Amino acid sequence: MATESAANLQIALYSDDASVRETVRKALGNQLAQDLPAHTIKEFATAPALRAHVDSGKRVDLYILDGEAVPEGGLGVAKQLKDEVFNCGVVVVLVGRKSDAWLAGWSRAEGVIAHPIDPFTLANTVAEIFRKSRINA
Repeated sequence: MATESAANLQIALYSDDASVRETVRKALGNQLAQDLPAHTIKEFATAPALRAHVDSGKRVDLYILDGEAVPEGGLGVAKQLKDEVFNCGVVVVLVGRKSDAWLAGWSRAEGVIAHPIDPFTLANTVAEIFRKSRINA
């Protein structure tokens, strides 16, 4: 595994489903867009593992959280992160249906993407959400 650079974006990816994590990881590649730095993705299959990572003080610039994860969905995790983490990174939630997008507002996530994940548009969408959130910060 490559050494994590301070210049790299640090992405935390949470889903209990290994195929979702793999799809997201492959879609994001090593860099979201040419105008953004390369990134490092740290994957989590459980919410407690993600919390332990956050509690350790490791920097996370962007969280991608699966709202369909069980037993603890990414929407609740997003809300907890936004409520409890000082200078929380940008949060993007993956929801089961487009009609569930309103839940992203409740969770305070900056962005929402509906399943099924389209790997061809995921990186562009996440990059745009990240850019907008950083400009508004």
